[in-house]
Amino acid sequence: MQLVTDKYNRQFKTLRVSLLSRCNLSCAYCTMGEDNAKNNNNQPLSSANDLLDTIQKLHSVLNLQTIRLTGGEPLLYPHLIEVIKGIADMGIPEIKLTTNGLLLERMAKQMKDAGMQSINISLDAVDEDVFFLISKRNHLQKILDGIDAALAVGLNVKINSVIMKGLNDSQVLPLLQYAFERNITIRFLEVMAMGHLHYDPLKYLFTQEEILSAARTKYHFEKVIRKDSATSNYWQTEDGHVFGIIANESEPFCHDCNRLRLDSDGNIYGCLSSNHPISLKNINDESVLIDKLQEAMLQKQAVKFIGSELSMLHIGG
Repeated sequence: MQLVTDKYNRQFKTLRVSLLSRCNLSCAYCTMGEDNAKNNNNQPLSSANDLLDTIQKLHSVLNLQTIRLTGGEPLLYPHLIEVIKGIADMGIPEIKLTTNGLLLERMAKQMKDAGMQSINISLDAVDEDVFFLISKRNHLQKILDGIDAALAVGLNVKINSVIMKGLNDSQVLPLLQYAFERNITIRFLEVMAMGHLHYDPLKYLFTQEEILSAARTKYHFEKVIRKDSATSNYWQTEDGHVFGIIANESEPFCHDCNRLRLDSDGNIYGCLSSNHPISLKNINDESVLIDKLQEAMLQKQAVKFIGSELSMLHIGG
C-alpha cells in the first residue's frame, strides 16, 4: 500500500461521510431558519452501492481506521443500515455517527446490530424553551428518549452541544448535570464560522474560557492531557466525570488534524475551511485517486481554522 501523506507528513485515517444535505431540525448555527426537511425533499441521494464503492476505494489507499457518518441528519438517509453493514464488512475498525437524535429511539437497535459502535448526539439545551430557540422545533423529549434508547442497546454515547452567546449559554450547567447523571461524556463546541455565520462569527462566540467559567461555579476539575489528533480538550471533575470543549476559535487543533470529508455528491474535502470540492466520481485508477487525495490534502490548515461560506448542512458536522 502506498503511503499517502500531506506536506506536513500527516496521514489521514478518519473519513467523515455526509450522507445527505437534509435535516429535520433548523438549528441557528447551521441555517438561517429555513425548513430544511421541506426544502430538500427532492434532493437526489447517493445509492448505497456508489457510496460504499467510494469508501472502499479510499480505504484501499488510506487504510482507514474510523468512519463517521454525518449529514444533514444521517438517520434520514434511507439506506443507512445497508451502509453501516457495508462498512463493517470492509473491516474498518471504528464506525461512528453524528445525529440530532430525533429518530434515534426507533433506529438505535438496528444501527447497533448492523455494526455501529459509537454515536455523538447533538443536544444544545435541556430546557424546552431554549431548545426551541436554537432548533425551531418542539421535539426535545424525543431526543432525550433517543439518548436513553441508544444507551439501552449498548451504543457508546457522547453529547455535542454548540453554545451560542445570548441563545443557549444559560445551558452549560444544566447540560453538564444531565450528562453527568447518565455517565455520558459531553463536549461543548465554540460556534464555527461556517455558512451564514462566516462573516460574523464573533456575534455568537461563547469561548472556551467562558464555558469553563460557567462550569467552575458548580464543579471542580482538572485538565486531561490532550491526545494526538483530538478535536477536544478534556477536563475531569473530582467525581470522575469528563467533559470536553471543541475550541476551534480559542485553541485551534488544525496542526495535527487527521480527517478528510466526503460529501453526498461524491466530493472530497481536506478541510471545512475549503469551498473547493474535489470530485471522486468515476475514478477507477489508483494513481488518479491518490492525486485527488493529495489535492484535497493541500487544503489542510497548518495553524488556524478560518471557516467558509459552506453550510455545515452540506458537509457534515
